[in-house]
Amino acid sequence: MTQPRDFVGYGRNPPDPRWPGGARLALNFVINVEEGSEASIADGDGFTEARLTEVPASPVPHGERDLGAESMFEYGSRVGFWRLHRLFRERDMPVTPFVCARALERNPAIAAAIRDAGWDICGHGLRWVEHYRLDEDEERRQIHEAVASIERSVGRRPLGWYCRYAPSVNTRRLLAEEGGFLYDSDAYNDELPYWVQVDGGPHLVVPYTLTHNDTQIARGPIGTGREFFRYLREAFDMLLAEGRRAPRMMSVGLHQRIVGHPGRASGLARFLDHVAGQDGVWVAARADIARHWHETFPPPTAA
Repeated sequence: MTQPRDFVGYGRNPPDPRWPGGARLALNFVINVEEGSEASIADGDGFTEARLTEVPASPVPHGERDLGAESMFEYGSRVGFWRLHRLFRERDMPVTPFVCARALERNPAIAAAIRDAGWDICGHGLRWVEHYRLDEDEERRQIHEAVASIERSVGRRPLGWYCRYAPSVNTRRLLAEEGGFLYDSDAYNDELPYWVQVDGGPHLVVPYTLTHNDTQIARGPIGTGREFFRYLREAFDMLLAEGRRAPRMMSVGLHQRIVGHPGRASGLARFLDHVAGQDGVWVAARADIARHWHETFPPPTAA
């Protein structure tokens, strides 16, 4: 096994992350920029991607072109991104886009908006693919091509990496081989960054979440913007209170085609305003969290 499991982590006594300004909570928002990179018959994939849309169980038979699902994805890049972009820019809050390279190639205006906003970038694949299905050579090729494509589109390379749902057993090693990454977020197992060893060298993991994530809307447990706001607020308030003793990190995952709709975005807006009214919060880019950890908790080999 190239990636052993760790059931212990920091345990009962996590380190004080010493967030800037003495913050009790580091909060990061992620916008997944995927539209245009999903599987489609037009791109030769043999089926239309329909998951994480308004109709997760598509009535269109697998292998036939699903124009409804295609249109739902298009809403994300045509409308949803711009609504989310406005909400965050109006409040001067940083965002970390998880970007698929093909999505930016097909929407240069979004690439320019990310560049102009100064948002840090996390690579989310060449396309919205399942890395655990790729053989090593193909995964290596796709990582390299994705980095080059994103850099062409935005003018700077991604500093982090996050696969669709799960990496392969080779992903972390291939990221280290490619070089230039501060971290990856292919883990859901903690509320603080942590170091791992990859081919004998240190590698930082900044965990992500599918819990504080608008996929909860797509999967059905949450149905309205008000419910989404309350769900995020309750998690945020608890972490902020716990931060008096043990500061943590919270990630919020967003998708243009899900929370980008007005009835859901209204809940996100309420949450952003709730966050803005609290003390002790560091709303941070993901790359800044990674840099802080590099500087504050150098890897064991550099200690």
